[in-house]
Amino acid sequence: MGKRIISRRRGSGTGPYSSPSHRHHEPVYLPSARVVGEGTVESIGHAPGRSAPVAQISMEDGSIYPTIAVAGLATGDKIGLHRGAVARGSILRLADIPDGTLVSNIEVQPSDGGRLVRAAGTSALVTAHSGKEVTIQLPSGHLKQFLAECRAQVGPVAGAGRGERPFIKAGKKVLAFKSLARAAFHVRGVAMNPVNHPFGGGAHQHVGRPSTVSSGTWPGAKVGRFGPQKKNSRRRRRGR
Repeated sequence: MGKRIISRRRGSGTGPYSSPSHRHHEPVYLPSARVVGEGTVESIGHAPGRSAPVAQISMEDGSIYPTIAVAGLATGDKIGLHRGAVARGSILRLADIPDGTLVSNIEVQPSDGGRLVRAAGTSALVTAHSGKEVTIQLPSGHLKQFLAECRAQVGPVAGAGRGERPFIKAGKKVLAFKSLARAAFHVRGVAMNPVNHPFGGGAHQHVGRPSTVSSGTWPGAKVGRFGPQKKNSRRRRRGR
């Protein structure tokens, strides 16, 4: 009896391809816009399943808010929330952040808590202000316009060198990737048995069949390289 290929098992999000919820901390989003004042960084720690470190910000009334830590942030630093100077780690509206400033943890819609540029080492650049919209260059290079009422955090996300540190042991990599719900290692299809992959089996490791598949192939056999997509076919017929 055949088995589901790994790509289908990973897509279902079950078993080893599901992130263990008991490892994760509380959700990390920007504090509510009603929280105005100056906070103090109490601690900066690691959050399982997240590449960037998390900073705990305490306010004068004793409330604590977790947020993504930016590069250069240290314990004891002061952070302005929705007012004050444009300093490292400050949470401000895009309308109050000048052009040429690196930002992170950007809101797509006002008060959604921050959705973009949250991975370790990433940053976006504020390029222009035009009325009610602010243009930001994302890490991909794409220019996107946001409402000026959306908030962001000043500075790039901390943890930029995490990809340069080796794991040393395979077991460490397995445990690290388990919290991310990702496979630590990638096994080639030709190295598997026939029951595990359409490319498996044989006297030696080879595909043994055309490696191109149609986009209409059933999911269990949709492996390899996709055939050319039919684009603008209706337009071409009209031109003829």
